[in-house]
Amino acid sequence: MNKQCLQVTKPGIIFANLISLIGGFLLAAKGNINYFLLFSSLVGMSLVIASSCIFNNVIDRDIDMKMTRTKNRVLVKGLISKKLSLIYATILGLTGLILIYIEVNILSMWLAIIGFVVYVVIYSLYMKRKSIYGTLVGSIAGATPPVIGYCAVTNKFNDGAFILLTIFSLWQIPHSYAISIFCLKDYEAANIPVLPLIKGIRIAKIHIILYILAFMISTFMLSFNGYTGYNYLIIATVLSIWWLRMAFLGKKTSNNTIWARKIFIFSIITIISLSVMMSIDFVTPMSKKVLTNI
Repeated sequence: MNKQCLQVTKPGIIFANLISLIGGFLLAAKGNINYFLLFSSLVGMSLVIASSCIFNNVIDRDIDMKMTRTKNRVLVKGLISKKLSLIYATILGLTGLILIYIEVNILSMWLAIIGFVVYVVIYSLYMKRKSIYGTLVGSIAGATPPVIGYCAVTNKFNDGAFILLTIFSLWQIPHSYAISIFCLKDYEAANIPVLPLIKGIRIAKIHIILYILAFMISTFMLSFNGYTGYNYLIIATVLSIWWLRMAFLGKKTSNNTIWARKIFIFSIITIISLSVMMSIDFVTPMSKKVLTNI
């Protein structure tokens, strides 16, 4: 049972989101790290994300059983009951929000609530099944962890938080479109209206190119607005150009599955690398003054 309780929380998704949260936190901390605040943010968000993933698993039971990559999930196989899952998710979510409220700040708690509502209610319950724009809505929820990490330190939603929200939202879209291309048969079997299925793979490829281009421009904003240094800017430029090059190669390939998997894998490399770079190449008030004098 312990193994099933862990699996239903989607630990891989939790881990990925915590990396971005750390990136946002350390970017805002600028070397002055409150380790207890970081720990509280990580634990609180882990619980909230786990809760949202369990609710998503409950909601998606009927479509998960139709998809090859999800048909062996715990709830689909009946290893955990729906009732127990809902109780489990509620306890985790409330505990996480209370922890964030007490040990972090109320702004971060409200951002966590917004991310939860967007993912569970707006995306999972409705948009995912009804609209090709579900990916766009879901991207907002996926972009909240780094913003929460940032706001845990600053306790305010400023232009830095907005830039992070933009970067991670735009990243989510080509990442998700790539998944829907190499899992297209699954989405067709489950009747989920993703862009490649409704508008065709050729249109989806164009959208991937456009969103990667927008993502690239958004990554520059951290440096142009004085939040990160030249090292971050160089890495962001190289990764974005390489990812964009891979996307353009998709217009010529006939093997869409392999190409989409490459886009997906490189998207993960890109966002992890940027999270690390913004964590270590932040600009302090003193270094900003030095750069200005130069």
